[in-house]
Amino acid sequence: MVNRERPDPSGSVVDCRLWGKGKGLSRPYPVVCHLLDTAAVFLVLWDELVGARMRQRVGEALGLGAGDTRAVLSFWAGLHDLGKITPPFQAQVPEAFGAVKGEPGYEFAPGADRLRAFRHEMGTHWALAQLFAEIGYPGDESSSRSLRRAVSHQVAQLLGGHHGRYGQAITPKRLAVASAYQEGLGEEGWAEQRRAHLLEVRRITGADAVPRHCLSAELAVVVTGLVVVADWLASQTEAIEPMIPGADWRGTPGELDTHWQLTAKAAIGRVRDAQLGRTRFAGRTFREMFPFEPNALQADLVEVLPGLVGQGGGLVLVTAPTGDGKTEAALYAATVLGRAADARGLYFALPTMATANAMYPRVAEFAGRALGGERALTLLHSMAWLNPAYAERDHADGEAGGGDVSAEHVTATEAGTWLRGPKRGLLAPLGTGTIDQALTGVLPVTYNMLRLYGLAEKVFVVDEAHAYGPWMHKLLTRLLEWLGALQAPVVLLSATLTGRTAGSLVDAYRRGAGFSEPSTVEPTYPGWLYADAATGQVSAPRAARSERARTLEVTVRQVAWDTDDDPQSRPRPAGRRQALRDVLQPLSLQGGTALVCCTTVAEAQQTYRDLCAAFPDLAAAESGLRLLHSRYPAATRQQITEACEQAFGKPSSSEDVARPRAASILVATQVVEQSLDLDFDLVISDLAPLAQLLQRAGRGRRHRRGVRGRPAWAAAEDRPSLIVLEPVVEGRAAPRSWGAVYDAGLLRRTAHLLRTLPDNRVAVPGDVQHLVDHVYAEDFVDGLDAAVRREIQGLDADRRAEEMAEEHLAAMVEVCSPADVAGDLNRLSRRENGITEELITTRLGADSGRVLCLYAQQDGTVTLDPSGEVPVPRGRLGRREVALLMAHVAPVPGKWLRDGAEAVSTPSSWSRQPMLGDLVLLPMEREAPEADRWSCRRGSRTIAISAVGLEAM
Repeated sequence: MVNRERPDPSGSVVDCRLWGKGKGLSRPYPVVCHLLDTAAVFLVLWDELVGARMRQRVGEALGLGAGDTRAVLSFWAGLHDLGKITPPFQAQVPEAFGAVKGEPGYEFAPGADRLRAFRHEMGTHWALAQLFAEIGYPGDESSSRSLRRAVSHQVAQLLGGHHGRYGQAITPKRLAVASAYQEGLGEEGWAEQRRAHLLEVRRITGADAVPRHCLSAELAVVVTGLVVVADWLASQTEAIEPMIPGADWRGTPGELDTHWQLTAKAAIGRVRDAQLGRTRFAGRTFREMFPFEPNALQADLVEVLPGLVGQGGGLVLVTAPTGDGKTEAALYAATVLGRAADARGLYFALPTMATANAMYPRVAEFAGRALGGERALTLLHSMAWLNPAYAERDHADGEAGGGDVSAEHVTATEAGTWLRGPKRGLLAPLGTGTIDQALTGVLPVTYNMLRLYGLAEKVFVVDEAHAYGPWMHKLLTRLLEWLGALQAPVVLLSATLTGRTAGSLVDAYRRGAGFSEPSTVEPTYPGWLYADAATGQVSAPRAARSERARTLEVTVRQVAWDTDDDPQSRPRPAGRRQALRDVLQPLSLQGGTALVCCTTVAEAQQTYRDLCAAFPDLAAAESGLRLLHSRYPAATRQQITEACEQAFGKPSSSEDVARPRAASILVATQVVEQSLDLDFDLVISDLAPLAQLLQRAGRGRRHRRGVRGRPAWAAAEDRPSLIVLEPVVEGRAAPRSWGAVYDAGLLRRTAHLLRTLPDNRVAVPGDVQHLVDHVYAEDFVDGLDAAVRREIQGLDADRRAEEMAEEHLAAMVEVCSPADVAGDLNRLSRRENGITEELITTRLGADSGRVLCLYAQQDGTVTLDPSGEVPVPRGRLGRREVALLMAHVAPVPGKWLRDGAEAVSTPSSWSRQPMLGDLVLLPMEREAPEADRWSCRRGSRTIAISAVGLEAM
């Protein structure tokens, strides 16, 4: 350390020998400088990122005017790292610590400098709870045992949460002798330096005003999020290095004022370069937003919604069949809501990675055409960085231009490097990704408040709102409750949503906005409704005419379940294999396309093999038979998905419309059910709950192709056909291989309903809402045969018990509602005993193991591919090497990997990459010379990989 004049730690002079940043720097950076840097960045974020309405809400909550609110919050942000003025933190750089250790005034209990359990954010919480009280922040006069309602404690707890978790509330008794309970705080000399730093930051930020009230939970989340972002931006090594003071710098008031001036100017560039400006929802017409005229549903939104939306947030629920333009309706509604609520951006949430990938370019195109201001767009899911459309691009210095953060020329829709960093994606003004990225905000995981902040002042769009089970639905209602409290606009989209489910979603949002009485929601189909966040009023549902009204012809074939039979064997006359041959024979002779949707990956693989044997000419054709499911390496699945979108997607020209399609069959699982814009001449599906069947049927004759564009057997575009294969399994509602994929009672109800359809037809959309509600209705069993009624009632009881269990588990792990935080922010971070992140991610559907196949070649080398062209990266891994490995990772059921098999250890250099931490390596051997099938033993299982993906025997 540079030899400097040593201030008396017991005085009021800032000791600039106390460091705040050191990693990657030429020398330690004084903590006071980092505090001021963060305060300066916060000011820019407050001015440029936070809307006028949100600024007003925060100011009114604190009882302060606009100028004082701005200064006070900047002051708070600057204090976030005050806990670094403690022995355990300072001891992490021995050279710097040696300059003060042992000096009079810097005393601490023996061993306090080695307390590993003490974290500096904990020190911030404890220290500020005292210091804020000293400078006049109100306490909690209503209780001598709690500080929950003390402004001094809430702000301290808020700032102590800047590393992603709020600390436990401190009692007045413990706070009075803080260093006795938290030895890491050190004695009075350390406390005096924390006091001196606080007073200097307060002087420089001009934060003399004292807040009179606590913040509500939702506003505390917003402020915490801004503090975290300000800290991260101020902590960038390349930004700190030029700001490190010279050797003769002593941290005098004059020098601190000069540093403040420099860092305030630099903060503008830091925020601008991160692309953290606001999107502007311009008042453009529908025709300016999209290259076509609105259909009936869209036109009704255009005509009526702007007159319903007041000055603030609200929720729009759109229910319509697949192919009726819900995406464009949602984006138009988002612009109306965003403009009225002064929103700063949009997040489009989807159920799967595949659907998110498909939506990303559509949102990018929309943003480029219809939005203004900052339009950086992120793609958010665990494998987003492998998507070619989202490949990282290097941004040249100064590309965004100078001047204001939200200047008009900052319009690139590619998110830059900073926004692609860990936990930052939701901070971008625009985002498209999976629903779990948002739902994690209402789980007690680290930085959950940052995810909630990332959705604040944004329009939140949820596609396929019907597609979530009880667990996910419960979390979605809690998230909507928080968004209602934040007055963030919401758009919900669904093709098949029961009235009860719709009501629970709408009322959750209204409850968060302060309206606890339930509403009566009866969605129309197709149609939409609006719930106002300011008044709680729910508009009368608006019915819209569907321009794709059709009659769905449903054929139910009861079949013996012979999926395990050898594909080379003769099919059973009444079996599933023979049924598929019968219904696909016209296609093989006359051309056309078909979707065969299977319940499990294993059955999809076996069905694909069986159809290859049944139709060898199709199997030999380049695109005659395709297979799509989740159990492929990431890059392979993406390639297959893109090929399917090209082959079965929307016609790109009038020539494509009129061109007949060659015979082609796609065998798939539920991955094709949602958001992928695929169009088939015929849809065949294994039995599934009615809502899922209607979703799959929506892939039948989805786009207009005319008489010449479809084969003769499928010429009637307004008469799509759905063939349902109902399993005949003795003593069971479903094949044993299905496990718990679907509820057995719903399968029984659906099968009975389909068999009793008048004329085996469903009017779409006219009959859909009634049928979806009816299949769940309690009176469904009335009039049924007594034995059937008893069976369904028993299965219903099992379903309700399972739903209650899932809802109970969700209630155990989700954070409380904003109203129930009651002043203690720790309730957003506290987990119940036995609840772990592993359980949370498991229930979110991420319980699959992740495997990386390694192929042993004849020459002894090991590669990532069967052909032996991609060697396994060795040594230190950079981003490209990690991306290469992740492109070959595949998900598998966790039970495949929990069999006590001896693990193949990953190279030590991989352990430093979090994304590689839980990988299981599978050493694959070719089963026979020239074979395309590779396998390995894993405990009692053989795991194999071939053209059909991964499978276990």
